[in-house]
Amino acid sequence: MNPFPADDETPVFVISVAAQLSGLHAQTLRSYDRQGLVSPGRTAGGGRRYSMRDITLLREVQRLSQEAGVNLAGIKRIIELENEVDELRAQVAALTEELAAAYVAAEQAAAAIHKSYRHDLVPVRQQTALVVWRPEKRG
Repeated sequence: MNPFPADDETPVFVISVAAQLSGLHAQTLRSYDRQGLVSPGRTAGGGRRYSMRDITLLREVQRLSQEAGVNLAGIKRIIELENEVDELRAQVAALTEELAAAYVAAEQAAAAIHKSYRHDLVPVRQQTALVVWRPEKRG
């Protein structure tokens, strides 16, 4: 059995371990949770469980607060905007994929239509003049 989480989103760390990993006091983690900065998962009994993503976010909150001098309200807004950007990027990726599929379908439909053309017809360009030839009467 693998003792490590399946991915960065899996909430597995109790608050004391999360505090050690993030370099913060457990009370600070509780405060950040109350303020909505970092919201860990919960057990059935209500205990907090932090994921590696939460630990990374806690470290970023600390960095923004201590090194960049951003207040907690500002940090919360930064986190919200970063989450929104991530969601929008995911939407753009999905729409780009959908558009690419639509282009492929359109090209296939156009190819099918072109394949059905009669080959004894010759397209005439718009700029081409039509000249009627009449043989001279011999006389």
